[in-house]
Amino acid sequence: MGERYPHMFLILLLFHGAHAALKDPVQKWQTLGGQRPLVIARGGFSGLFPDSSQFSYQFAMSSSLHDVVLYCDLQLSSDGLGFCKTGLTLENSTLIAEAFPKRAKTYKVNGEEIHGWFALDFTADELYQNVTLIQDIFSRPSTFDGAMGMFTLEDLVGLKPPHLWVNVEYALFLQEHKLSAEDYILGLPKDFSVAYISSPEIGFLKNVGAKLKKSNTKLIFRFLREDVAEHTTKKTYGEILKDLKSVKAFASGILVPKEYIWPLGKDQYLRLPTSLVKDAHALGLEVFASGFANDVSMSYNYSFDPSAEYLQYIGNANFSVDGVITDFPPTASGAVACLANTKGNPLPPPGGDGGRPLIITHNGASGVYPGSTDLAYQQAVKDGADIIDCAVRMSKDGVAFCQPSADLSTSTTASTSFMTKISTVSEIQNKSGIFSFDLTWSEIQTLKPDLLGPYTQAGLKRNPAAKNAGKFVTLPEFLDLAKATNVSGIMVEMEHASFLAKRGLGLVDAVSGALANASYDKEGGHLPELMVVSDDTSVLAAFKKFPAFRRVLMVDETISDASAPSVEEIKQFATAVTVGRGSIAQVNGFFLTRFTDVADRMHAANLTVYVGVLRNEFMNLGFDYWADPIIEIATYAFHVMADGLITDDLSLNLSYAILPADAGALVHLAAPGALPPALPPAPVLEPGDVLDPPLPPRRRRWLPCAGRRRRFPVSATAAISWLPLTTILMDGIVLTHVFSAFFSPRILLCTV
Repeated sequence: MGERYPHMFLILLLFHGAHAALKDPVQKWQTLGGQRPLVIARGGFSGLFPDSSQFSYQFAMSSSLHDVVLYCDLQLSSDGLGFCKTGLTLENSTLIAEAFPKRAKTYKVNGEEIHGWFALDFTADELYQNVTLIQDIFSRPSTFDGAMGMFTLEDLVGLKPPHLWVNVEYALFLQEHKLSAEDYILGLPKDFSVAYISSPEIGFLKNVGAKLKKSNTKLIFRFLREDVAEHTTKKTYGEILKDLKSVKAFASGILVPKEYIWPLGKDQYLRLPTSLVKDAHALGLEVFASGFANDVSMSYNYSFDPSAEYLQYIGNANFSVDGVITDFPPTASGAVACLANTKGNPLPPPGGDGGRPLIITHNGASGVYPGSTDLAYQQAVKDGADIIDCAVRMSKDGVAFCQPSADLSTSTTASTSFMTKISTVSEIQNKSGIFSFDLTWSEIQTLKPDLLGPYTQAGLKRNPAAKNAGKFVTLPEFLDLAKATNVSGIMVEMEHASFLAKRGLGLVDAVSGALANASYDKEGGHLPELMVVSDDTSVLAAFKKFPAFRRVLMVDETISDASAPSVEEIKQFATAVTVGRGSIAQVNGFFLTRFTDVADRMHAANLTVYVGVLRNEFMNLGFDYWADPIIEIATYAFHVMADGLITDDLSLNLSYAILPADAGALVHLAAPGALPPALPPAPVLEPGDVLDPPLPPRRRRWLPCAGRRRRFPVSATAAISWLPLTTILMDGIVLTHVFSAFFSPRILLCTV
């Protein structure tokens, strides 16, 4: 199996790369010629704009490495003009069906009948004047649909790209309709300077190659699925793959689906790599891999981080492909220029001028293992997190432990074991759940952790192999674990303290007692820095007596600004705040519209700002982040200047910078009316939103003593015969028990 690249690891890799850039290192690549791998933009930046559109190609050039290769899938009109458009038919990626509703046809292509609108049935003028482009993948923005027309190869050359790659997918089909891709390419002006020509048809490449012997153009043989037959030889591509020496006779390189190099099992985990790259390099063949995109299902090994996938192909210890064909060229560029070959670079310290933000876990490495388990914390430490966190929950019998939510049905197997415990607690959440304070610690220990990502229902599962891995961690165990690591700090979070006090559970007492027992209340020493976090100012006030603790206010509601009095109110209780992403970046229709002043307001008052929660899944990211979690990281780190990033999962070379998102940049390109009406702004934080009422006194609870059952002799019970004992239990039921003078078992209750 391939390596797993958790989110925290890649964040730190980003900052490793940034630090290394100062030294301008000479990188050694395992490509055929030792040069860095090429980034080849399929249809331009087709992950954001309609494929092969003007915006798509222009953005690919402006947001990628300076030597980016623009990839054109060649289509020919009926009068022989070349257009760039992926796919044989046009109806899924253009509005041609609306412009010419009766012009669809059916043709036999490679033995299969295909129905649709074909470019070769229309003149260049018809296509150029009447057909506009649309996004053909539903998860990508449709905002730019219908705004741009089809782009000719001549248009593309007019952009003066660094390099041009022309792919001819259906040369034989065009020939059957009296159109010659070969003649078209050979007739191109010399200043078009096509660097690469690829095709899955050997006959076409041999014919073109015979006439381009004195040219610098490289011919690339494109492999299709292994079970598909190639037209000229009638052999399957799998058979040709076993005879790469024959390919060398007519091509200088091969283009293969990425699975040819790193096979993917049915379980969506990587298998061992093939020897294809090394075998091809030994024959002098370059190897290019295709099929890269940020917003498609990928191996679980990558934890939904597309940069990790590129690193698997260009940054592993054994080989590197010579180039990658991608729908998201900025991400590939960042992987090549910033993230690869950074192993061993020193990591800059957090904070200070030019420093990086702290990397803070969200329930440990909860993108890899079930949150708040021993394995999640161990993985976070291994990945290099600065701060590990424990969200403290309370069991019915007063055991404090770490868990993502008080509702155990969201992060454990409680729903399969304690359905009778389902209840609705409006003080905690609006929906029903199975809550930790309704189960004893021994009952909770019968459960298993459950790795449920926020987008599991949408098919984006997290590491299914570890779905129920790990064990629950009590607060004392968490504190001991932190002591034994090299983390610089820990974050202890407390919620619902007032509600728990009414149930007889002292959250503040449990936490402060555990911290004192672990000696975290002592100033100095070599223990990790401790942060106590709460959304309740009364909880934070209770920890003022511990000067060694840093107090952090959790602003859990989304705000658009913070008034000066509210900031001053925060300073009475805390020296730092945690805020959600929505309080920093405002979004409309998945587009960033503006950055708020919340972080600046807090910084001006000398308050530290931590932002979260960052997640890898592309559905979690606005379009301005280009479905790339690294872009979001760069935005909060270098534009917002957050002091810490809170993330589920755990670079900059001077030749290329991973740039933060520019709020509003994409919105300005959209046609009027293309976006939904803007939502009203979030409220401004005011002092009344900050200050909480004092914590209520903890209600006394009566629980069975350790002995559970005890027999009383008659003489002992006679002294208290008929004495009523009223007990208020933690579930709110009032029971009256009367001792009899008879020799019988009784439950002895103790106050806690």
